[in-house]
Amino acid sequence: MRILLATDAWTPQINGVVRTYQRLAHELKSIGVELVVLGPENFRCVPCPSYPEIGLALPDQRHCSRLIDEAKVNAIHIATEGPVGWMARRHCRHRGIPFTTSFHTRFADYVSARWPIPESWVYAIQRRFHSRSAGVMVATESLASDLRRRGFERLMPWTRGVDTELFRPQSVRLFGDGPVFLYAGRVAVEKNIEAFLRLDLPGVKVVVGDGPQLAELEATYPDVTFTGVREGADLAACYASADVFVFPSVTDTFGMVMLEAMACGVPVAAFPVIGPKDLVTTGVSGVLGKDLKEAALAAYQLDRARVREAALAFTWPTAAALFLTNIESALGPVRQRSESRSRELKMSRARPV
Repeated sequence: MRILLATDAWTPQINGVVRTYQRLAHELKSIGVELVVLGPENFRCVPCPSYPEIGLALPDQRHCSRLIDEAKVNAIHIATEGPVGWMARRHCRHRGIPFTTSFHTRFADYVSARWPIPESWVYAIQRRFHSRSAGVMVATESLASDLRRRGFERLMPWTRGVDTELFRPQSVRLFGDGPVFLYAGRVAVEKNIEAFLRLDLPGVKVVVGDGPQLAELEATYPDVTFTGVREGADLAACYASADVFVFPSVTDTFGMVMLEAMACGVPVAAFPVIGPKDLVTTGVSGVLGKDLKEAALAAYQLDRARVREAALAFTWPTAAALFLTNIESALGPVRQRSESRSRELKMSRARPV
């Protein structure tokens, strides 16, 4: 089986969406399923406003359709609502090909953090994008509830996994004896990182990652350790060196970094919002609270072995199996109806006048 993944987020970008589909491709390959990527690298690109390191594909519908036709896939999944996603959607609509989508990013929150654009306008665009999808995959039940309230339909659960061999407890202290409070992820305004950096906490604060707000935060908080981007074993060592993982975002739809930290035995402190409240059990794998300082100090007292155990429930084989099940259940009935209409049309044309 071959599945085409249409995505505006792909390497060399480093974010949760890219890492999700990279690992999904690895898991699907192990069971004989190939994920064929249609990404920005297949098109001419321009820098994304406020994210110049991210390339936005310039629309070229004919080229997009040719690439999809040449891929000869059994199913099409559209991951993002960017130019590549819209081109793939248009191809499917024009050809009558059913497709599935995922809701990964609350763009309304990201846009409103930068420009005075009403959230309702952005959600309306996203709702239109997903309205023709045979099934919209979402990572958590709290996100699904929020989207239902906003008029999204045909939502399907699709959880994530964590590499518990790479991300594991280690006897390392890269940032001193601590206590060490660490954030990892994109360094951007929508991540609300300053809510963490402003906290009066003992020990050391560490920020792992890169992004458009990095220079500003480095200048404003000279006592904070900024490591830049870390990947693979280096990233795992950073997690394992921390005492608490602080996740200040209120806009993420999942937050894979929380699972990675938990797999290293590091408890999470976060606000009780979409994402954290689906992954973190207060008093076991972390602490959720409106007062982030109190949550961080309380998380510092938790048993790291129990934190690690909580993360073991999230496996990539399970996530890959659920992804395939969603595609089969969403596209099966649509294809059956399409084939039935095609047969009826052929029969009507074959009847004598």
